Amino acid sequence: MASVTVRSGPGLMQEIQAGGHTLRADEPVAVGGTNAGPDPYALLLSALGACTAMTLRLYGARKGWPLGEVVVALDIGRAYAEDCAHCEDPRAMVDQITRRITVGGDLDPAQLARLGEIAKRCPVHKTLTAGVRVQDEIVARA
Repeated sequence: MASVTVRSGPGLMQEIQAGGHTLRADEPVAVGGTNAGPDPYALLLSALGACTAMTLRLYGARKGWPLGEVVVALDIGRAYAEDCAHCEDPRAMVDQITRRITVGGDLDPAQLARLGEIAKRCPVHKTLTAGVRVQDEIVARA
């Protein structure tokens, strides 16, 4: 189970403690941040991209496939939930992540297809597509 602690810094900058590592998150200057780190959506995409690449590398190694470099490019945006039957309704839009996976190595079409299936089994992908419940608890510091 992963555990992360985030502490607010000056302005919008946040210091993230994750497994003995320190990271920063911030917003671009144009929206009031100092651009001291990636924004929260970039961090979310980073988690999915890293998990995808790790999952494919582990699978390729286990199978003994000549899998070379794995590059995962991700974007997040809004898309219509259905064929725009209710385009004027803001609720018709949903968040959508586009993930483009490029793999190196001398792989045949069946291996490439299998890697596409395995990418969907990455734990972060499974969590995001299953939906996540967030349980909040707020505590006042004495």
